[in-house]
Formats: sequence, structure tokens, C-alpha cells
Amino acid sequence: MPWPSWEQASIAALLSILLWWILGRLPSTRTGAALQPAFREFALVAGLYAVWRLARQLPITHESGAMDRARAIDHFQHALRLPSEIGVQHFVVDHDWLARFVNGYYAIVHVPALIAFLVWAFWHHRDRYPHWRNGLVAVTAGCLVIRFLRVAPPRFVEELGFVDLSSRFGLGVYGDVGTGVSDQYAAMPSIHVGWAAVVALGVFAMSTSPVRWIVLMHLPVTVFVVAATGHHWWLDGVVALLLLAGGLALDTAVRRLRSAPAAPAEVTAAR
Repeated sequence: MPWPSWEQASIAALLSILLWWILGRLPSTRTGAALQPAFREFALVAGLYAVWRLARQLPITHESGAMDRARAIDHFQHALRLPSEIGVQHFVVDHDWLARFVNGYYAIVHVPALIAFLVWAFWHHRDRYPHWRNGLVAVTAGCLVIRFLRVAPPRFVEELGFVDLSSRFGLGVYGDVGTGVSDQYAAMPSIHVGWAAVVALGVFAMSTSPVRWIVLMHLPVTVFVVAATGHHWWLDGVVALLLLAGGLALDTAVRRLRSAPAAPAEVTAAR
């Protein structure tokens, strides 16, 4: 099933704003009180998604420097003595069930997990939901900006010898370069890892259920999957995590400033 276009997302956002405005002018009811903030939040998320898809239309299809930067990242990771992505894939390919699992996980789990998290957090943790939604906005916006610096994924570096798991097992995510919903020369940073961190850490922070430990595993599993499939370098995930940490820290700082009591006029004058 194709992803919604930015035009469709924009229409959905406008309709949600209209419904939110109408409900605000109708007599107050329990149903209306529950639906109005939901329409407002859906309009915000749909609008952000439209911006994300629209940014994909920008004329950034060149490959200039992408391969050189990819090789530089590979050399840097070797200097740090990080395990190579091809070593991880060789281990996976040697176990057919595991190769099928990582390929399917990369293709299927990414977006549904994020949608489920947003719905769950909005309905069950409304007070803490904006903090993690803003973290999601920060990491996604950071990925959109950094994509101007072209970086090829590991599977494009021919000398590494990656296997195209999607061709072998189906569930292909990308088409030819320059087509599809994602930019294949924008490996840095990994939006898969960034969104997985929002889901895993958000659930762990907001929930007290033992299930949160299972959801927390979504992050390390995603890091393993993006490396094993050859879609991302380790550093792609590191940068995504730093973007999320920065976004959450900024949101926390802004909230503290807003909640700080105003100084009395006489104290301000004395200062």
C-alpha cells in the first residue's frame, strides 16, 4: 500500500482543523470534549507528515560526495574498532530465519510501531505525550536538515559485498534510486533508529507495566536490523539518538522556563 502523499496529508490536516473548530462552537458534550483535542493533535501530526513528504520533493537527487562520505564513515568506525556492518549481515545470512526476520522487521514494524505509540501515549498519558511528540518532531526535522549532506548506505559501497535481503526475501522497501518515499542517499542519520528510540524510550518513561521492558527492546533490535540489512551505518543511529536527546532536552528547558514564577515587580526593579 502506497504512503499518503503530502497533498492527501494536507487535506486530512485541514479537515481535522475544521472539525476541531466546529466542535469548539457546539454545546459541550462528553464526546465532543474527547474528540476535539484528538482532531487538533491529528491535524498537527498530519501537517508535520505533509511537510516531511513535501521535503522529499526537493531537488536533492544528486549523489555528489555520498560514496566518499560513506567510505569515510566506514574508516572512522574501523578506527573506533566498531564491528563492521557486513560482519553483522554475514552472521544474519548464515541463519535463514534470522535474515527473513530482520528484512521483515525493517520493512513492516517501523511506521506501525510509531503510530501505535502516538495513539497510546495520547489517550493514556496526555500530560506527558507532548514531550515525546516534540522529541519526535526534533529528530525528524534534524533528519530532514542533515539529508542535505549526502551519505550513501553501506549496501551501496560495492567493495563491502552486501546482499540485498529485500530482493532475496521480498518485502522491498525502496525502488530505484530517486524514486519512492525515502531518499536512499540520505542514510545519515537513521530515521528508523530515531523513531524506534521515541517509541521504546517513550513507553519506558511513561509506563510502569512490565511490558515496557519488551517494548524497550524495539530500539536495540532496530539498531541491529538497520545494520544487518545494510541500510545504515552505526553512526547513522548514533546521530539520530543525539538529535532525539537534544530535542527532549530543549523541550524540557522550554517547559521549565514557562513554568518558572515571574519575579515580583519590586524585586525586578531592585535588580
